[in-house]
Amino acid sequence: MTGPSLWRTLAQAAPTANPQVLRLAVAAMHCAVSSGMSGAQRLAVIDYSLPSTRRRLWIFDLADQRLLMRELVAHGRNSGGNFAKHFSDRIGSLESSLGLYRTLGTYQGDNGYSLRLQGLDQGFNNNALQRAIVIHGAPYVSEAFAQREGRLGRSWGCPAVSKRVAQRVINSLKGGQYVFAYYPDQHWLSDSDLLHCAAARRSVAAIEVASEQAGARTSAAL
Repeated sequence: MTGPSLWRTLAQAAPTANPQVLRLAVAAMHCAVSSGMSGAQRLAVIDYSLPSTRRRLWIFDLADQRLLMRELVAHGRNSGGNFAKHFSDRIGSLESSLGLYRTLGTYQGDNGYSLRLQGLDQGFNNNALQRAIVIHGAPYVSEAFAQREGRLGRSWGCPAVSKRVAQRVINSLKGGQYVFAYYPDQHWLSDSDLLHCAAARRSVAAIEVASEQAGARTSAAL
């Protein structure tokens, strides 16, 4: 795994992704590694600030520093409609959770081939195993469904992907890779332990500056 400048290379490989989100994802991953977690070969980034009809899941090969996949991904039923706005780690909430995850093993469940996720963000996603938050394929994640309904279908909190690509997504991420779920939630940005090391704090500050600048442009346009 390379240094913090990795995010710049990933941003070049994925021009449709928000570079500040990639910067934060890499920073959180480095914070986890610096605290004792092992490195990884893959990083998946989910940007829940985008609508569900957009391909808002990026999967990167960290060794080659290239984009492997960009796919649709669903959010939790109680997180919102086309846009996710509410996030929770509470058991039974049926909402998506934010933060950094480590992937574990695969299994065959009610949703077919699935990948378990271990939440590393205390207070924000650490109940992932108890909540059965996993990556799995779902029939409600497709371009056709999005065109028909104006949004993807929603899960019980899992980052569900298209059945067409589920096996490929899961195989690329199984066995100790990282998954990062983002939304500009101020509580999470302020209180996440994994966003408190030096690199992550700089990344949070960059996101806050970008948000302020976007807000100023919107106000000026009005």
